[in-house]
Amino acid sequence: MPASPSPQPPNPAPPLARDTVRHLRASRIREVANAGIGLPDVLPFWFGESDQATPDFIREAAAEALANGATFYTHNLGIAPLRSALADYASALHGTTLVDNVAVTSAGVNALMLAAQLVTGPGDRVVAVTPLWPNLVEIPKILGAAVETVSLDYGPHGWVLDVDKLLAALTPGTRALMVNSPNNPTGWVMPRAAQLAVLDHCRRHGIWIIADEVYERLYYGDEAAGAGGGGSHPAPSFLDIASREERVIHVNSFSKAWLMTGWRLGWMVLPSSMTDDLGKLIEYNTSCAPSFVQEAGLAAVREGETFTRALVQRLRAARDHLVGALSALPGVDAHAPEGAMYVFFRLPGAADSLALCKQLVREAGLGLAPGSAFGDEGEGFVRWCYACDPARLDEGVRRLREFIGR
Repeated sequence: MPASPSPQPPNPAPPLARDTVRHLRASRIREVANAGIGLPDVLPFWFGESDQATPDFIREAAAEALANGATFYTHNLGIAPLRSALADYASALHGTTLVDNVAVTSAGVNALMLAAQLVTGPGDRVVAVTPLWPNLVEIPKILGAAVETVSLDYGPHGWVLDVDKLLAALTPGTRALMVNSPNNPTGWVMPRAAQLAVLDHCRRHGIWIIADEVYERLYYGDEAAGAGGGGSHPAPSFLDIASREERVIHVNSFSKAWLMTGWRLGWMVLPSSMTDDLGKLIEYNTSCAPSFVQEAGLAAVREGETFTRALVQRLRAARDHLVGALSALPGVDAHAPEGAMYVFFRLPGAADSLALCKQLVREAGLGLAPGSAFGDEGEGFVRWCYACDPARLDEGVRRLREFIGR
């Protein structure tokens, strides 16, 4: 009797998808944080979030929405009142923005993935300005795109962009530029002149700009586009200079300006011609953001301006305090960032920043993010999130001083 055929294994995943996921870079920030789990008395400055809880008025809005039964599906693009409020918010900051240009997403990082899904695919060429939060570099790779990086330059005045170098990399046939300003981890802010040059170049070559501007309100500068700084005006944005119907996708989040990291709520401003397709993508990703979370976001947008301005003032003071304290340590090279909530600085012995940060956790109880987490261009640096009580910053600096002394 002939042998029975062996059962066939399930169809394997397509090689591209399987290999791409296998080769994604794991988060080195998480690797350091995991090394600190269970250790006593660790000061965690590794993640990009405040040590303060979300403001009461936002939490109360969510609680009221839950009490009223806001637990059902919503429109893929978000509830109408929140989309309308976000359109008004963007119009006040950056010029006329219509509801049809706005979509609500389940977190800023979800918005980045959706933006990439809208405009990139297998074989596309994407350019990213680095050092950079690794998600922006890895997301296009998940979709089969090839990513080329253009590094900021580090010098006596901190991090700067060589605009000519970036324009040279944005060759005809490039599909998209990924740019984060204010930047995580460096705090660099793209100047208006650079934005104009990049936008003009991308227009001529049909290149999409995916602008991660989630830190736009955490801006300490005072150039013309954001005169006044101090929280009253955002950082220079591509929305200030681009029409809403050209190839610019603005990504934002509730996480930073309203301390809502755990709520996972974001939004996008994009050409209205793309919102129907975006709605389809959201359907197949998350279907919609939770309705009670959207009600919390609505309270943040409508009632949160005073809070946000005060937050930026606190962050400015914390930034200045930390940079001053770090600069007094032997061998430390630190510059005050223009935006965001991080000091990205050189530390003696940081040639292998991942190993150094693990050592800092074990031996000093100090949790910092390794520069290599943000690409090879970040090696030799470490990132410190200063969105916390000044007393915690002082204790962290004291521990770092003792560590350097040893």
